[in-house]
Amino acid sequence: MSSKTIIDRQYLKLFKNKVILVTGGTGSFGRAFTENVLKYGSPKVIRIYSRDELKQLEMNNSLNRDDRLRFFIGDVRDGARLQRACEGVDFLVHAAAMKQIPACEYNPIEAIRTNIDGSINVIDASLDNNIPKVIALSSDKAVHPVNLYGATKLCAEKLFIHANYYSGSKRDTKFSVVRYGNVLASRGSVIPVFKEQIARGEKLAITDKRMTRFWITLDQAVQFVASSFKIMNGGEIFIPKIPSMRLVDLAKAFNYNKGFKITGARAGEKINEFLISQDEGVKTMDMGSRYVIDSLYRSNNIHGGKKVPEGFFYDSKTNKDWISVKEMEKIIKEA
Repeated sequence: MSSKTIIDRQYLKLFKNKVILVTGGTGSFGRAFTENVLKYGSPKVIRIYSRDELKQLEMNNSLNRDDRLRFFIGDVRDGARLQRACEGVDFLVHAAAMKQIPACEYNPIEAIRTNIDGSINVIDASLDNNIPKVIALSSDKAVHPVNLYGATKLCAEKLFIHANYYSGSKRDTKFSVVRYGNVLASRGSVIPVFKEQIARGEKLAITDKRMTRFWITLDQAVQFVASSFKIMNGGEIFIPKIPSMRLVDLAKAFNYNKGFKITGARAGEKINEFLISQDEGVKTMDMGSRYVIDSLYRSNNIHGGKKVPEGFFYDSKTNKDWISVKEMEKIIKEA
């Protein structure tokens, strides 16, 4: 993958002697974030907030029962429980969500209660506890959403950005959003799915030959979130410059002798993904390693970036940065 997407771990030092809360903390991002911050950030405490006691036990064991870890059983739907978990927190990462598109389509009310109502609870608890900096994780699916998951993420983005208005002058709480693409080798991503299909001796299932996706590694996602905490002022959507790859080329990187089969696009699935729409381009700044969307329409350039060209958009098809098959072969082996 392109070296320009890698952000130095120095940003993790921001968390030294601080209390951090991660909702959905036993997920792929939460585990990677926690491991990196424990190793490089010297935090006072990291609170892991999630629903599954078994995953918490497994995570605690895998991190050698580090005495800086605290595990909170709770659901983001439970506002009262979140209020208690947020006491004394310095940084909050909101990673909890229903993320699987078919599950959200089949259980739409549950997706709304977790992804939208849960986000409202996180905002309320953050404001009431005066947490200085809060970042919500979003997805390329939030741009021009065609499925319920994307629609809930779009709504959650709006809630977090405009929560800065609720903060007002009496509170120090600032809210921002990080939006990125598919996370390589994360739980439920296509790489583990392909490995399972290989183990069963099946052809790799690809929905459409034309399909392209943005890709980011877990380590890069962690470092990007940490660096966004460092520079955020509240109200921004931070977007990393990350490479694209065709799913057909991803399948080729497995060097699997049974090849692949085309199954047809599923309901709510796009051929190409957007990280920035043309409408958002009018308020987007290029900062070198990332783009920043100033969603509160400030008149001044708070981050010192360069204005993107008129008509700018950022999608996985016209992206200039691509992962080669050989690069992906290496990533798969490491994963």
